[in-house]
Amino acid sequence: MKTLLATLTLAAGLLLAPSGAASAQSATASNTQPAAQPTYAVGDVHRESSRVYAFVDKGSMMGHTHAVTGGLRSGRLLLGASQNAGLIVIDMNSFEADTEQARRYVGLEGTTAEWMRKQVNEHMRGETGLDVAKYPTASFRVDSALPLSQRSANGYEQYELVGAFTLFGQTRPLKVVVETRIENGWRNVRGAFAVKHTDFGRKPYSKAFGAIKIADEVKIWGDLWVAPGVATASATQQQGARR
Repeated sequence: MKTLLATLTLAAGLLLAPSGAASAQSATASNTQPAAQPTYAVGDVHRESSRVYAFVDKGSMMGHTHAVTGGLRSGRLLLGASQNAGLIVIDMNSFEADTEQARRYVGLEGTTAEWMRKQVNEHMRGETGLDVAKYPTASFRVDSALPLSQRSANGYEQYELVGAFTLFGQTRPLKVVVETRIENGWRNVRGAFAVKHTDFGRKPYSKAFGAIKIADEVKIWGDLWVAPGVATASATQQQGARR
């Protein structure tokens, strides 16, 4: 499975961000407060603040590169756990191609016209793409999340997440190195890995008899906000507005 596993050089696994990605994630915190302030248990992932990103390369001269972003259905991650360390469930219906945020995150320049984004989203979510009607979720079951002795290039703590990734109804082993940092009372966990369509029994999208197609391998980042202790929704909302 060497083609399936990619260890980060920068620690959204699901999750270290690509070169230049950290600088792309700055926004003014919202002053809006939630009506209620439920608490989050240790390891709970705040869905509204956490994102998944993907870089889809072109597989032909006439193809195009794309950046994709999506959200979570649910998430829990217990860093330091040697077993039953968590489960990250990705909402495939939420995936959007070539938003400005996604392009900045994965390091693509420029913008994409709205009409083209609409076409890409239709193909991406359709039967020949992610087929979200049949496979509405993907997931990363984390069996262990143990600390590494070496810090990341940014000087942050690192953990190795070991488990299994499920996509298109098929499950494959997955190992991801992530970096973590504490900000505003929450733990930001970032990392990345690569998968191949063919490793999950799928052919990469193509048209015009293969003249236009995407690459087999896709790189995925996770950028999660995890409760290291008991946190309130008000603190989380500020973090989410910042994303």
